[in-house]
Amino acid sequence: MFKNALVGVDGRAGGRDAIALAGRLVGPDGRLTLAHVHHGELSEENGESHELLERVRSEAGVEAELVSVVATSPGRGLHERAEALGADLLAVGSCARSTVGRAMLGDDTRAALNGAPCAVAVAALGYGAKAAPIAKVGVAYNGSAESDAALASARELAAASGAKAIALEVVSLPAVTYGALLAPAIGESIDSMIAEANARLQQLPGVEGRAVFGLPGEELAAFGDELDLLVVGSRGYGPVRRLVVGSTSDYLERHARCSLLVLTRV
Repeated sequence: MFKNALVGVDGRAGGRDAIALAGRLVGPDGRLTLAHVHHGELSEENGESHELLERVRSEAGVEAELVSVVATSPGRGLHERAEALGADLLAVGSCARSTVGRAMLGDDTRAALNGAPCAVAVAALGYGAKAAPIAKVGVAYNGSAESDAALASARELAAASGAKAIALEVVSLPAVTYGALLAPAIGESIDSMIAEANARLQQLPGVEGRAVFGLPGEELAAFGDELDLLVVGSRGYGPVRRLVVGSTSDYLERHARCSLLVLTRV
């Protein structure tokens, strides 16, 4: 569970969804801070920002600190404030273009959150209207250090909420393979890779696991149909302890079919 969460709010439904998700991910003794990012430093704008924060906190019925942030973009402001607060989780809502039940970041927020100093949770649109707790936590797994960290977090979150943890490994063939093997050989290679992945997943304690063949982003997005939360690790390079968005997490931030938790690299 997380201990110090910063939640971005703007008075719209996405902010309420983010508050609800953060409440599920933060431990009982954790700290919750609601942040509203705006462009101006005029006293009138600051006053409106504080009024919005007070209203959102009251409507959500949560105990939380409030902070009004002046920045050139919402993502940049949240990123900088998370670092200043030493937050271990930054929660945001999906943009208005998202389908209900899916997670999707707007372009400006998504770009600025790349390099965030902590994990980022993206609440699916409509999450705040759900009364049910998290029942199924999925994790993207491939045997890397990043996926091991994601698996550990998924297990911890599942245990805290009494949820089931499910791991999915997506196997695929390198592009060069398609020019080097005949179709039957490709089929045999795919079957062998899936069998090896399933054997590896069966060795993981405390989690159900299965392997599929396909494109990682597409298969993991579809995996979200059966989940309440999908946990993925950051890509394996970039600044230490920063969230570095790779192609798979980038795809999921646009197409995930459930709430999404992206962890910083280990």
